Amino acid sequence: MPSYVLPVAGLAVMLATVISSQGVTAQLHAAKDRIRMIGSWGNSDRLSMVTDLSTAVLLAKGSLGRQQLLPFLAMAIAVATTAGTCDGIERAAPGTVSPAPYPPSSEIGDITFDWSTHDRRAAGSDNWPITWADDSHQYTSWGDGGGFGGTNSDGRVSLGVARVEGSAASHTGFNVWGGKDAENPATFDGKSYGIISVDGTLYMWRSPGSGPTGYGRVTVYSSTNHGASWTAAGWDFLQSDGLINPTFLQFGQDYAGARDSYVYMYANELTDASDLKVQKPGEIALMRVPKNAIMDRTQYEFFAGLEGSGVPIWVTDLTQRQPVFEDAAGGVGWNTSANYNPGLGRYLIITEHSFTSRGNIGIFDAPEPWGPWTTVLYESGFGAPTIESSTFFWNFANKWLSADGRDFVLVFTGIGSNDSWNSVGGTLEIR
Repeated sequence: MPSYVLPVAGLAVMLATVISSQGVTAQLHAAKDRIRMIGSWGNSDRLSMVTDLSTAVLLAKGSLGRQQLLPFLAMAIAVATTAGTCDGIERAAPGTVSPAPYPPSSEIGDITFDWSTHDRRAAGSDNWPITWADDSHQYTSWGDGGGFGGTNSDGRVSLGVARVEGSAASHTGFNVWGGKDAENPATFDGKSYGIISVDGTLYMWRSPGSGPTGYGRVTVYSSTNHGASWTAAGWDFLQSDGLINPTFLQFGQDYAGARDSYVYMYANELTDASDLKVQKPGEIALMRVPKNAIMDRTQYEFFAGLEGSGVPIWVTDLTQRQPVFEDAAGGVGWNTSANYNPGLGRYLIITEHSFTSRGNIGIFDAPEPWGPWTTVLYESGFGAPTIESSTFFWNFANKWLSADGRDFVLVFTGIGSNDSWNSVGGTLEIR
């Protein structure tokens, strides 16, 4: 597909010439370092504008010429000059996407998505980490919305928990804790990017708020009544510890099929606390705890590299940890998901790279939770042109995996129209 990029400075001059009589030349020059315009021609005439913080990005698709785009470009400039911050998410930035940090997978040859299966619900509610519990249902959490049946304002809570009943093709979401028509009220705020069911108990990592304030601390909570109420552990990981938004490594129903008696967790390393943004250089830490001691900080161990024979080294001193995953150039997101695919016998993690909320997805696989990692997918614009290129968090739903591990459902979220529950089916092709 042919494409063109309008340089910011040239755009400012062009628009100033066309609409200088409206007295906005000064605004154009004030905005020139805060806007990126990208246009492309395709088979259908569509025009959408995505605003993100103080950046406005105009995506023009179809048979539109530059002259036809001028009014829309002017509108985008106006948005750029007035837009404020949006929940602390990093501003768009120019630059090319770095190459994948690991070689192609030797086991998974390709990954494809069937966008005819795309399902969108719970508009205005994001995040949606997901786990498969003992009652055969899946449990998930959301942020800043009313959850299933709600909107961004109707039933809005900072943090909610939901139950998902049914198959991938026919499922229903129920708000268990918080949200519209909730079974139980939410009793605290925050955000979560990690939830798991182990031996009939739900555990959830919770950070205190939206935007970069969420980096301040993270606490693990437990629920013995499928999310109706929650109890906090008496300790936290603090921002000074450098670990943000831990996620649990998912296995089967209620942790069935786990590799051993430990629960494994990944947490991205914090390098820049100014915004919700891709962290560069990118590093992810791995920790584990006996599955019957998740609430006990003294039982946690941290990955500290490999012995010569490839056996992992575990330490109790957090400061002695070593990254289990690295993407120095592309970075890693401010959240990550992880699951074990029993049909393929592979561990998979998903995180962002380059810039956040642009559909910059990286999927990596390994034979062990600590690697060695290879690349399944490393691309930008996830889902485009079917959906906006504005996603930032993806989770495989293990209940909806096929027995052979090849067919899957991916739950994902983002900003803009993707600020919602989204799911899409897909297939992993084996080499």
